Amino acid sequence: MRICLIGAGNLATQLGMALSEKSHRIVQIWSHTSDSATELALKLNCPFTIDVDLITKDTDIYIIAIKDQEISNLLASHHWGNKLVVHTSGSTPMDILAPYCANFGVFYPFQTFTRSKKVDFGQVPFCIEANTPQNLEVLNQLALSLSRNIRHLDSLQRQQIHLAAVFSCNFVNHFYAVGKELLQEKGIDFELLKPLILETAQKALEQDPETAQTGPAIRNDKATMAKHLGMLAGHPDLKDLYTQISQRIIQTHKI
Repeated sequence: MRICLIGAGNLATQLGMALSEKSHRIVQIWSHTSDSATELALKLNCPFTIDVDLITKDTDIYIIAIKDQEISNLLASHHWGNKLVVHTSGSTPMDILAPYCANFGVFYPFQTFTRSKKVDFGQVPFCIEANTPQNLEVLNQLALSLSRNIRHLDSLQRQQIHLAAVFSCNFVNHFYAVGKELLQEKGIDFELLKPLILETAQKALEQDPETAQTGPAIRNDKATMAKHLGMLAGHPDLKDLYTQISQRIIQTHKI
């Protein structure tokens, strides 16, 4: 397919490279900034523009991979014709496209992306949705060229997946940062935590996460929890967080 990629950030970079490797042609990149557009255009050997008025019409599909809050303004600033237009957002409803496009849908790769880290898209679930069966089949074939894990989900289901991902990915990663901060206060290197992080993630994949739960809260070890809260006296926000999460574990397991 001939694809115009709207965006040049983490997702756009990884998706553009993966599509190009599967013999799809990236015909143009549009981005707010020339630096990011230039960098990705060089990788994909294609032209770029930072002018909305110069977005090409010579494409089969527009893939919008920009910040959620910027999608509406972009849609309103360009005439998309009858070409298929999709966004890649987990939390944005498909119908945001309806006022601006005759053919539209969602092409959401369910993964965390970093511009510099290559992703194996063969392992990535693609959550797709479209306004017609014909457009859905186009997206299905495009997704199948990258992955065998394709899910036909509506916007409400996709939003629920995105919410689950915030807890399972974004919040968990922030807790890694908190753990690093607490170790550094005592001159301990973050490397110490890495085997524990790997084992915890592996258990969550092999078992039901609820049955894999460990720690002082599930043991109702009040003495240890009280000691930890005392150690967090200088971090009142973390003290509150520790208490809330411990209570959530206790309630979940009915201890």
